Amino acid sequence: MIHPLTNISINKLIGMVGISPSKYYHWNRRIGQANAHNAAVPKNNWILEWEREAIINYAKSHIGEGYRRLTYMMLDENIVAVSPSTTYRVLKSAGLLNRWNKVKRSSKGNGFNQPTMPHQHWHIDIKYVNFKGTFLFLIDIIDGYSRFIVNHELRMNMQEYDVQITLQKALEKFPGVKPRIISDNGSQFISKDFSEYLRLAGLTHIKTSIGYPQSNGKIEKFHSTINRECLNRYSFIDINDAKKQIKNFIDYYNTKRLHSSLSYLTPEDLLLGRANERLRERKRKIQKAKLYRIEVRYAS
Repeated sequence: MIHPLTNISINKLIGMVGISPSKYYHWNRRIGQANAHNAAVPKNNWILEWEREAIINYAKSHIGEGYRRLTYMMLDENIVAVSPSTTYRVLKSAGLLNRWNKVKRSSKGNGFNQPTMPHQHWHIDIKYVNFKGTFLFLIDIIDGYSRFIVNHELRMNMQEYDVQITLQKALEKFPGVKPRIISDNGSQFISKDFSEYLRLAGLTHIKTSIGYPQSNGKIEKFHSTINRECLNRYSFIDINDAKKQIKNFIDYYNTKRLHSSLSYLTPEDLLLGRANERLRERKRKIQKAKLYRIEVRYAS
């Protein structure tokens, strides 16, 4: 075929330019169309409009949550099944991305051998709770593997006796376990009475480095969480009300609140050994949602 402007065959022109025939004919079909080299290539499993609206509405009703936690909360509650990256893009485009939800990590303490199953390590610590111009003392014990609060006590005092009562109740909840007890160097934990109690209970004691409380970081992180999400939000009518509200939050923390360090599962999921089952269920929901979107697009 001869080109009318050059009187040279099209195949010869293509060879002179140095392109393939398929590229030439592709360009020829695109004459008059706008270039779109950087345009997004649509996928059959892209989220639907109602899913986008569901993500935005859910985020608006859960202000302060990071996009990853929101993703798994929506997945577990059957709101919408998407990946964290999809939630990120939707919230960013809607101006709802929580840019301040960043975690600062320290490399110090990486040599600590982490537990591989529940009840290997129990971390114990005491937090001051402001109450009508004075202080109550929240004594907590957290399982190092699952981050489950195995027991807590809101006490008027923080003597060795109060710590022993808290630990004894935890042991009675989980008969037969022999965890290593990890604490800081507070006077209650280095006393002779506490050491004697641990010896009689058959427990070993690890004290964290002096001047570095972050080595007991799992319970320090819990105290930061309960301070931000409970203690700083609510006022207490009396000590019974304080005990009730703190208990309600700890129940929520153990069984409902998704933990970023646990693949956004709950501490109860790891304590009861159902983590893999929950992760498989999430994966199944996401795959099912992708197939559904493809079916909707082919049907329209």
